[in-house]
Formats: sequence, structure tokens, C-alpha cells
Amino acid sequence: MNEIIQTIAVYALPVIFAITLHEAAHAYVAKYFGDTTAYSQGRMSLNPVKHIDPLGTLLLPIIMFIATSGTFFFGYAKPVPVEWGNLRKPKRDMAWVAFAGPAANLVMALMWLVMAIMLQAMSIDEVFFMKMAQAGVWFNLLIFAFNLFPLPPLDGGRIMTSILPNRLAFKFAQIEPYGFFIVLGLAVLGLLRYWIIPVQAVASLLLQLIVSPLSIFLN
Repeated sequence: MNEIIQTIAVYALPVIFAITLHEAAHAYVAKYFGDTTAYSQGRMSLNPVKHIDPLGTLLLPIIMFIATSGTFFFGYAKPVPVEWGNLRKPKRDMAWVAFAGPAANLVMALMWLVMAIMLQAMSIDEVFFMKMAQAGVWFNLLIFAFNLFPLPPLDGGRIMTSILPNRLAFKFAQIEPYGFFIVLGLAVLGLLRYWIIPVQAVASLLLQLIVSPLSIFLN
């Protein structure tokens, strides 16, 4: 039980920051392309309270984490409201609004990675902060990969809908009411990892290449 509590403490800030930045990025890009729905509702904010869903963000992940002894957890934040028809070019801009969330997580993963490198370079032996930085990298890459899965209502599904020709996009979008349950089923069956692990690996490699000059300089 103590190990679970320690793990939750390590992941708390990375998870909250990851969710907050993800949702705020959606709202910001939606406003940039002409839809002020999220902005008018106060969702273009870095205040975590604006985005946290008590059940989906806090209770559900903790229950699943404890029930599976840390092998699996699942959660969600309050979705940012977007009126796609308000965007200047709805079909095109939908992809940018959708991609903004995962892109924010990739940036956040980079920031946690830089923090880990700096801690190591300064010989700071505080294990808790190093574990938190590592958790921040891992969790943000997980959110990045998970949300890019090409099935609505995930961001990857929105991007796919934007890319497909109109007729196919319309048919593909009709999956959305069932998408959440399909993704959850794939996750429970362990099939989703065949998407997440490779995408995480590629993103991690990209981040390592970006920070390599800093690592070389500090070492």
C-alpha cells in the first residue's frame, strides 16, 4: 500500500500538468482558428480545476491503479467544447485543434526530460524529483500516443476525419458514439499497446535527439 501511495505522489503533478496543458492547448488553437466556445467558458486556462473531472481524472484512475496493482489505469478530463462550424475552415482546422493537445504533451515531455537532465548534471540525488521527472516524460508520451490513436472521439480520430475525403470522413465520424467503448475494450484486452508502444518509442527517440546537445554540453 505504501508503494502505491508513493507512486500516486510521484505521478500527481505530472498527470495534472499533462491534462491541463492538453486541454488548454485545444482551447487556445480553437480560438486562434475562430471558435471562442471554450474561451468564453473559461476553458482556455492553465488552472487545473477548469479541466479536472472528479470522476474521470481523479477517482477512476486511482481505483483502477489500485485494483490492478499499478499495471493499468485509465482516465479522462473534461473535454474542451469546440463548435467545429465556427472554425474558419472547419475540416482543415479540425486537425490543428485536435493535434494541439498531443503536441502540448510532447512539449511537456520535453520539459520533464530537460528537468531530469538538469537534476543529473547538478548531482541532485533527491530520488523523488528524479522519479517525478521520469514519470512526467513517460506519462506525457503515453497521453501523446494514446490520443493519436486514429479513432473518434480521440484526437487521432479527429485528425483522420479531417484528412479523409468528405464521403469517407462522414462515415468514419459515425463511429464516434462507440469509439470510447472500442478504445477501452482494446486497452483492457492489451491490444492498444501495439499502437502506443511504437508511437511512444518514436516520440522518445525524437526527444532524445532534441536534448542530445544539452546532454553533451552538461556532461
